[in-house]
Amino acid sequence: MPAPQKRPHRRAVRVARWLGAILVVLLAGFLVAGDILLHRAGPMMKAKVVETLSARFDSRVELDGFSVSMVKGFEVSGSGLKLYPNRLAMNEPLVSVDRFSFHVLNWRQVFRTPLFINKVAVNGLSIHMPPKGQRANMPKLSGGNAGKWNAPGIKVEVGEIVVDHADLVLENGKPNKVPLEFVIHQLTLRSVGAGRPMKFHATLVNPKPVGDINSSGDFGPFDAESPGDTPVDGEYSFSHADLFPFKGIGGTLASTGSYSGQLNRIEVNGETTTPNFSLDIANRPVPLNTKFHAIVDGTNGDTYLQPVDAMLLHTHIVAKGEVVRAAGVPGHDIHLDVTVDSGRIEDLLRLAVKSEPPLMTGEVRLHTDFHLPPGKESVTEKLQLKGSFAVLGAHFSNDKIQHDVDQLSLRGQGKADEAKKEDTAMKSGDSAGGTAANVSSDMRGDFVFGEHKLTISGLNYQVPGAEIALTGVYSLDGEQFDFHGNARLDAHVSQMMTGWKSWLLKPVDPFFAKNGAGTQVPISVTGTRSDPKIGLDFKH
Repeated sequence: MPAPQKRPHRRAVRVARWLGAILVVLLAGFLVAGDILLHRAGPMMKAKVVETLSARFDSRVELDGFSVSMVKGFEVSGSGLKLYPNRLAMNEPLVSVDRFSFHVLNWRQVFRTPLFINKVAVNGLSIHMPPKGQRANMPKLSGGNAGKWNAPGIKVEVGEIVVDHADLVLENGKPNKVPLEFVIHQLTLRSVGAGRPMKFHATLVNPKPVGDINSSGDFGPFDAESPGDTPVDGEYSFSHADLFPFKGIGGTLASTGSYSGQLNRIEVNGETTTPNFSLDIANRPVPLNTKFHAIVDGTNGDTYLQPVDAMLLHTHIVAKGEVVRAAGVPGHDIHLDVTVDSGRIEDLLRLAVKSEPPLMTGEVRLHTDFHLPPGKESVTEKLQLKGSFAVLGAHFSNDKIQHDVDQLSLRGQGKADEAKKEDTAMKSGDSAGGTAANVSSDMRGDFVFGEHKLTISGLNYQVPGAEIALTGVYSLDGEQFDFHGNARLDAHVSQMMTGWKSWLLKPVDPFFAKNGAGTQVPISVTGTRSDPKIGLDFKH
């Protein structure tokens, strides 16, 4: 009886086949239904998104593309999102996004509150803020509505937002001032939720000077009605910044620091290093390092330096002032109060004068008003200085000038014999044949700098035995000396000569002895750096 034993097995096989076929049909049905659901859900969700954004932001909303996928969890992507606030007359959208997508790992999470989205990816974000006076008409994104960031009954928290290329434009409402624009290469925001600060990391290429910026910190919660009140703090690094775009300046700058405060008052503490800083008039790089404390208004870019502490070679420089956007022209207007309390004159000359070695060495003290207006001209053409200075213990690098200074000092002290020996040794090339030391000079005066030349008034120049008051002009290329004034010497005219000339001049001593000086005569310093001339000046 073998046949009856096989019949149950055959039935089981048939049942299994039927069940498999049914499951295949059901699965196919589910797939078809899912496909239909997704195709219908996409347009419905798109309409819901547009409706929600329109109501929440009181705006006309455009959304070009929108799609939904449930292959791996729940994924949404879209393109061409633009928001135009109804109460603002704007030609540009307030917010626009080229492409976006977000992903929820478990589709059941979609029905939970708050909805948690692991990651949002945005490409091409642009925020165009209207002038401050019109921002009261913008939708309220914080403050009393902070807990209603989304439509009623819907709350969203985001683990991370990654933005590739973002532009933030702040209009100022003034026809003679260009908008302030921030361009961000990549921005990552974490812990994104309503009414709380976001952690961020941003990388961007600074447009001028061109350089790489990395910054991390906390931002927000963002106050759309008054963006300047938005809190911000963090750290930054700025590297490989080429100063070449600033005409007249050269070098590669790097900077690190930290900042905190509100967007309209950010306190920044940082350091900069520029190992090859230079000015085009001399084109001789020197190291420049600074430490600074600044107040920055992030809504308009104005910066207030309080102060900058700099070292140029061996010279200490302190500057206070402001860097503000200029009215009517692009660029910034820079006003600084600059003090050199302990420095070397050769450091400043090395930066600003072509002649090598520098004209003189010695200690320098300086105070000046520094003004650099905006414009296309080079820095050295625009730069304006006005102040006072003192150079102590100066020695001239030009042998002829220093020799003339030595002669002036010796003869001014009535040491005519020593002066004659020095002069003879100088002419014969026998530097050891002289007797006088290398005389140091002290000078003080007021100055005005502009148009590549230094105009000095009230110059008081002193060496042992002589005091000279001069006024004149010195060109920074070293090709022009033109100073005139009076020399007061301790000795009488006859004491400055030897032999028969001394006896011959004794009768005229009273005529040159004036104002308590043994001798007072007009004097001039003229010529060029290669052929300077110091002598009496009876023409002035």
